[in-house]
Amino acid sequence: METNYEELDEDGQLELPAEPMRLNMGPSHPAMHGTIRMVLDLDGETIVDVDIQPGYLHRGFEKSCERGSWNQVYPYVDRLNYVSPMLNNVGFSLAVEKLAGLKVPERCTWYRMILGELARISDHLTCNSASLMELGAFTPFLWCIKTRDYVWDVLEQETGARLTHSFGRIGGMAKPPTDLFKEHTLAVLPQVEEAMAETEQLVLRNRIFLDRMQGIGKLRPERALALGVTGPILRSTGVDYDVRKANPYMFYKDVDFDVPVGHDGDNYDRFMVRFEEVRQSIRIIRQCVEKMPDSGTVNIDDVRYVFPEKQDVYDTIEATIAHFKIVMEGVKVPPGEVYSFTEGGNGELGFFIVSDGTGTPYRVRVRPPSFLNLQACREMLVGDMIPDIVPTFGSINMIGGECDR
Repeated sequence: METNYEELDEDGQLELPAEPMRLNMGPSHPAMHGTIRMVLDLDGETIVDVDIQPGYLHRGFEKSCERGSWNQVYPYVDRLNYVSPMLNNVGFSLAVEKLAGLKVPERCTWYRMILGELARISDHLTCNSASLMELGAFTPFLWCIKTRDYVWDVLEQETGARLTHSFGRIGGMAKPPTDLFKEHTLAVLPQVEEAMAETEQLVLRNRIFLDRMQGIGKLRPERALALGVTGPILRSTGVDYDVRKANPYMFYKDVDFDVPVGHDGDNYDRFMVRFEEVRQSIRIIRQCVEKMPDSGTVNIDDVRYVFPEKQDVYDTIEATIAHFKIVMEGVKVPPGEVYSFTEGGNGELGFFIVSDGTGTPYRVRVRPPSFLNLQACREMLVGDMIPDIVPTFGSINMIGGECDR
């Protein structure tokens, strides 16, 4: 049999024709961060193509919201991004208040901003520490998660729950700030700064960390914009879009903070942008604590939207009726439709809501940043290798409840 020398490589070895190998990862896999399935086409260990399939955790968020009253939506929005649920509470409250034309008291706005930024810190600490753990750096994971627990202590003190708070209300918040809210909030911030400094000191010169993060999972800014990517992933490519700056809501125009941006759009830049955003959140919180009044109400004075005081419900027939109507009929939001968007933990969190004037939402639609960001995952992975899926997918911070709403 004659040898076909055209099939020999430069080392004289015979090359046999081969097709890409197809490999399934997920939906139950340690690297998938939830119920996500990836179908990989591989050339050796190099990713030639990847089909990313969410949808295994379908919760029916929108339809669930359309079956109850407006206030009964809050437990559902908590479970979108369950790592920073307070940002979801505030985002939905702002959407309904925009449609109803309500303006909450100044103290409520500052209170919402502080709680929201604490939630953002919790979100970024979770993402970065989990990314480090998956690369083998277990010690900084414990540092950051311990510090996140301190942040949750403050949130639990205010809301009664560590994770799913259901604390937002149309026209205000469930309760005013506790007496020691400012002191406890300011006390936890240096602990967050210390944990980040220790973590950076440990990993930023580590050769394993740098090799696994720098130049891996790159995304170009024009593609990020075309795919609707927002949040730290977009900013890591060099685009300085932050809803708090571009379209200020609440009192963000009255506080001083910067928008961190990267330049390579790789895993390393996403890691660094998130840590720098934590520092900016700390900066915002300190200003909000200084500006928030120590006294005053956090709810509007309108019994059509806000529950009367419990003691008044027991003592007066007027308060009893008002309480009964909100519970049994729901808040009557004026007919119309509105889109309201805020800066969530992973990017632009938007709510499109439609009211027909009844106590039940006619339509609730959410723009979850994780779902849009997940679109860019294929472009981040193609050309890299199987082990690169772990840090890259981790840096996207895909939240299953938000993606598979």
